[in-house]
Amino acid sequence: MGHREDLLEGAKRCLLAKGFVRTTARDIVKESGTNLASIGYHYGSKDALLAQAYVALVEGVSDAFDGDVRGEPGSLERFASVWSNIIGTMRRPDSLWRLSMEIVVMGDQMPEVRDHLARAQREGSRGLVALLTGGREEEVPEEAVDTLGSFYTTLMMGVMAQWTFDPKTAPEAEQLTEGLRLLIEAAGATGGAP
Repeated sequence: MGHREDLLEGAKRCLLAKGFVRTTARDIVKESGTNLASIGYHYGSKDALLAQAYVALVEGVSDAFDGDVRGEPGSLERFASVWSNIIGTMRRPDSLWRLSMEIVVMGDQMPEVRDHLARAQREGSRGLVALLTGGREEEVPEEAVDTLGSFYTTLMMGVMAQWTFDPKTAPEAEQLTEGLRLLIEAAGATGGAP
């Protein structure tokens, strides 16, 4: 590996151990075996490096979302299956999703990280739409990203917050699916949202 890759791997380890705010450039250099000048040369800044490291960590975890997915695209069975996989990534006490909560709370103190992750979040929304409704990410229309993708991302952020705050009472996939089923049923009975 070269310095660029070493820095990225070191930044990932630092994020998991210390989070965004407590990770210093010197921590990354020590963990990666590189030097301070390498951060600026390869990434522009420590915050840009940390943002890319976080996105790489999320991409690694998001592969677990695709695990054992059952059910037809768009079905309640598929919804339950995918959310079971997603929640499975949140169960560990050292879940990387805690880093997301750090960004939500501390984002104004880390604008470069927040801005980078906001752009990446849109692509995450696109991926959730493709996973839950079938098809390929590159075929998901922008309107679906703005509507259904935003819905799924908002649901994910809420679930993430609940699992971070109180895992004992956080919802399971079955509860989310039943809530969605009741919402669909109520909307069908009244001709609109409840």
